[in-house]
Amino acid sequence: MLLKNLLEQQDLSTKDTVVLLKSRPMDVTAILDPLNPAQREAVSNTENHLLVLAGAGSGKTRVLVHRIAWLIQVEQLSPYSVLAVTFTNKAAREMRSRLDEMLGYSSQGMWVGTFHGLAHRLLKMHWQDAGLPENFQILDSDDQLRLVKRVYQALGIDDSRWPYRQAQSFINSQKDEGLRSKHLQPAQDPYQRTMFQIYASYEEACERGGMVDFGELLLRAHELWLNKPELLAHYQQRFGQILVDEFQDTNAIQYAWLRVLAGQDIRITAVGDDDQSIYGWRGAKVENILNFNRDYPDTATVRLEQNYRSSKNILEAANAVISRNTDRLGKNLWTEDAEGELISLYSGFNEHDEARFIADRLNDWAKDGNLRNESAVLYRSNAQSRVLEEALLRAQIPYRIYGGQKFYERQEIRNALAYLRLLVNRNDDAAFERVVNTPTRGIGDKTVQILRQFARDEGLSMWSAVEKAVVTGELSGRASGAVQGFINLINQLDQDSQELPLHELVDNTIEGSGLIDFHRKEKGDRGQSRVENLQELVVACRSFEPEEKDLPALPQFLDQAALDAGDRQADEGEDAVQLMTLHSAKGLEFPLVFLAGMEENLFPHRMSAEEPGRLEEERRLAYVGITRAMKKLYLTFAESRQQYGTENYNSVSRFVRDIPTDYIEEVRLRSQVTRPTSYAKKPSSSFSDEGTDTGLALGQRVEHKIFGEGVILNFEGNGAHARIQVNFDNEGSKWLVQSYAKLTPL
Repeated sequence: MLLKNLLEQQDLSTKDTVVLLKSRPMDVTAILDPLNPAQREAVSNTENHLLVLAGAGSGKTRVLVHRIAWLIQVEQLSPYSVLAVTFTNKAAREMRSRLDEMLGYSSQGMWVGTFHGLAHRLLKMHWQDAGLPENFQILDSDDQLRLVKRVYQALGIDDSRWPYRQAQSFINSQKDEGLRSKHLQPAQDPYQRTMFQIYASYEEACERGGMVDFGELLLRAHELWLNKPELLAHYQQRFGQILVDEFQDTNAIQYAWLRVLAGQDIRITAVGDDDQSIYGWRGAKVENILNFNRDYPDTATVRLEQNYRSSKNILEAANAVISRNTDRLGKNLWTEDAEGELISLYSGFNEHDEARFIADRLNDWAKDGNLRNESAVLYRSNAQSRVLEEALLRAQIPYRIYGGQKFYERQEIRNALAYLRLLVNRNDDAAFERVVNTPTRGIGDKTVQILRQFARDEGLSMWSAVEKAVVTGELSGRASGAVQGFINLINQLDQDSQELPLHELVDNTIEGSGLIDFHRKEKGDRGQSRVENLQELVVACRSFEPEEKDLPALPQFLDQAALDAGDRQADEGEDAVQLMTLHSAKGLEFPLVFLAGMEENLFPHRMSAEEPGRLEEERRLAYVGITRAMKKLYLTFAESRQQYGTENYNSVSRFVRDIPTDYIEEVRLRSQVTRPTSYAKKPSSSFSDEGTDTGLALGQRVEHKIFGEGVILNFEGNGAHARIQVNFDNEGSKWLVQSYAKLTPL
């Protein structure tokens, strides 16, 4: 309380900021002076728990770093008693870098990382308690899919009826909810029954091979807390503060892991923005941040509303759009900057006209001396990129699809890593199958199938099955010789790499495996590019610094590579226009932004009509898109668009109509600019989520005497003359007049 009282008495914006703690003066100027009042309140808060609602562009990373510095330097927490959780490895590295600069010493020993990274660190330290082999391997998404395919073959499941990725998604979603196959109830439904069967067999295969997928990292770490209370008690005594970034993106198992660890005594600082919760489709639960105050009643809430990114007009538009959502904690972005340019709205005749307009404006941007990589085109669906790419190619504008294939996801790199994984763990079935015939060495699919079946029957890994099959004569002479040659190769590579530094070990493995020669034989630039990528892998190993100096470097490098492959960050590159989905754009900012395809049924997506909650997430997605723009924002849509093989005529998106006309200018052909008229909001023609005076609401299920049951999608107008759009279960979408429709709420 002394600290809090002193803070309240001081003018924290001056250079004279001094806090008396533990009977000695402490200068906190460096921590507090660069911050605005709300940021200072968040950094210096002394309540038990803290919820920081950090709006887009409000400086949340700065707040997190400064709060950690405050905890260490003012509240005198040990650096090793602070646990900071981020959502990407890039964000973790940035946080570490800023902490190093602010603290004046390395933060290397601190627990700062992603959920998956920290869970992996925990499991590596306590592998026995977690029921794992010491050298367990992390399965990335591709490896996981290969394992799912093997499970299908073992069970005789038809992948044309049950696609592989469907099962992969099911497994991951169950783990995100903290559910193992044994927790699932037997089902009569064929889909559920099949998925349960696949999940159970998949778990057995992972257990047998010592393999852990990304979902398993968190699930296993959570079970570690529950099954080993003495271990949990140890870490609860160790950590005094947990800080979580992007809290709105946590899923069920991540939040459960945090809550168990925090217990009754560890303070939590949750930083996030409920208005930017856009990953519900992959398991994120906005309820975690919405209910944080309920779960932790002694929580102080601080709102960071001052925006340092966008102009006033852009922020007012964003506020207007997001204010239509009902399930939100509430905040209003503002800036001290100027109003800036109006938001430009362009209506194309079709999607090609829309794309040409965007390309022309991008050319103008570059001609004015601006960098192309400071511009971005955002869209709701990946399918929209094709027409945009064609227009940019015709205009000779270089572009990049943000989030494209990254270094550790490239085929040649994955092959090299598979060889290295086999050196560490011979029982890694996914790695074995990936390279047993790469480069080709006469081991066909039939041989692999025989080995796979033999391994299943004997309860062995593929490697152990090969060793036994060669002895027992399960394979033909030629096949036996080929697989024995592969076994000898791996053993020789392992022997030759003993005592070598990491980069020489990797170089020796790449050369000895034949991968370099294999790719050199490929025709054209692709082969050369792959050889250069393999060489770059050696360079990466040369600069790699293992966290644990006393442990072998190779397993640590492989773990880091797997974690980086799971990160969703794009590589830096040449100057080019950035094309990306709205989901990929989160966390980024650009001086110039285009939001393309602002039409009903495209954005918001037509699927959002099926679940009312999904429409609110679509609106949050629009909010994220708008707040990516710093100086200039274009909203574009097409009056007609080819979708799903037919010509569609969609109305302008409700998210455009949500924006007051004061902030928008319509761009006409031949560069004419006018105040908006075509979509202007008038009392007699409002476009709303609530049917004023109708007694009905957006997303409500209703019944019509002729058309049957359906869901309300839209309203226009008021009272008896209001027009209501309803998506009927059997009749499709229809516009009805309220006074004649006689809809019955359900």
